[in-house]
Amino acid sequence: MLESKQNKKSGVLMPIFSLPSNYGIGTLGEEAYRFIDVLVKSRQNFWQVLPLNPTSYGDSPYQSPSAFAGNPYFIDLDFLCKDGLLTEKECRAERTRGQYIDYARLYRRRIPVLRKAYGRFKKSKAFDAFLQTNSDWLCGYSKFMALKEQNDPKVWNEWTQTAEPEPAEQEFWQFIQFVFFRQWNALKAYANEHGIQMIGDMPIYVAYDSADVWQNRLNFNLDDKGNPSEVAGVPPDAFSETGQLWGNPIYNWAYMKQNGYEWWHRRMKHALNMFDWVRIDHFIGFIRYYCIPADETDARVGEWRKGPGVDLFKGFEKENIIAEDLGLLTDEVREAISLTGYPGMKILQHAFGGDTDCEHKPSNFSPNNVVYTGTHDNETLYQRISATKRKNRKTLIEDLKRECGLVGIRPRYFTSKQICKSILSLLFRSNARIVVVPVSDLLLIGNKGRINAPSTLGNNWRWRCRPRYRLFQKRLLSLTKLRETTQIKTD
Repeated sequence: MLESKQNKKSGVLMPIFSLPSNYGIGTLGEEAYRFIDVLVKSRQNFWQVLPLNPTSYGDSPYQSPSAFAGNPYFIDLDFLCKDGLLTEKECRAERTRGQYIDYARLYRRRIPVLRKAYGRFKKSKAFDAFLQTNSDWLCGYSKFMALKEQNDPKVWNEWTQTAEPEPAEQEFWQFIQFVFFRQWNALKAYANEHGIQMIGDMPIYVAYDSADVWQNRLNFNLDDKGNPSEVAGVPPDAFSETGQLWGNPIYNWAYMKQNGYEWWHRRMKHALNMFDWVRIDHFIGFIRYYCIPADETDARVGEWRKGPGVDLFKGFEKENIIAEDLGLLTDEVREAISLTGYPGMKILQHAFGGDTDCEHKPSNFSPNNVVYTGTHDNETLYQRISATKRKNRKTLIEDLKRECGLVGIRPRYFTSKQICKSILSLLFRSNARIVVVPVSDLLLIGNKGRINAPSTLGNNWRWRCRPRYRLFQKRLLSLTKLRETTQIKTD
């Protein structure tokens, strides 16, 4: 049976921090609205972002001081200027050029500027309503950040200054969240009004040095001194021969179950209020998760344990959730994803060199898949193809010829760009109902456009896109036409 071809949809993965801007990092300002306009003109349906939470260790959005708060760096200073909270001179002083984000500079300068804005802020009914609506997490977060500032800012289990912070200091951190969510909600409303849905990203784990752990210690496996007794990671995989040691504390699933998973339900409700769809990172960790003793430095020294399973999701099984089911898939994981009905992810880069039964090959996609060329953890598609050795490239091209129906072209005449374009075309003509392409893959950028290299520090989450919207729109439109003329085959 065939479903209507109109059911096939597509979008672009563009992190907020990668948007062009004059302030060293992408923001929720005019360029974000301009990007939505381009998506609309290209007849797209989705804009997917990475986590919008504040960053801390390693500048990673997956290591945040809060699973609920928004990133202060994303607040647009020009909008604050229009609101009368900053002067044009103060905004000009923060402008900077550069292809990559300088997080050290942002850390030194952005909060002091926001303090100036707070000094001119007059509380309103909207501010009071925001405090009341978000009191379940905002009070604890603002106190946590105020105490952190009092302690230089050390990890919470090393704090020596624990006196109640000044009310004004706590209110400052509440003001930051008020401004962030006001700007974010306006942007999302603009996207929705123009037919674009926002896909958010929810990390499965939270950082140890976070308000979430500090406030809810019984939710985590901590020792008598409040230190993690075990931490999260994965054994050796495609990204690391020795595994990945993430260092996040492990959830106390038994205690959470007794509470009816209350914290998780609040977190999911918050995320689904922020976004139209939510991609849950490392979904298999809910079915089976990998534990590493906290004093170990080698991720290979760990063990698998049984997670809460689909019991956790019973309260929101019909919501718009995407299960990031990448990693070691077992029959138990497949069954759990099938029970939830959530669409899983397929990554075309994972099919390179795989056999014909590989689930990441386009010929094996099902309608209930969200498919990508790669994720934020992969090298870019262009770099992957460019670095492919001649023998492997020949095999890859033969695969493409079979999948795309290309005939009569010898492999040596395929350039890296032609191969990338064929792969993108293949995704849009596949049987998957939703296709999402990272912006660096759409623009055929090499590894300078890579977002993250797992198990490395210092050079990640920094890439910024140049405003090449004409080329961007042209390529998207050509792919949209393929999407709109391809029907979905179902059993």
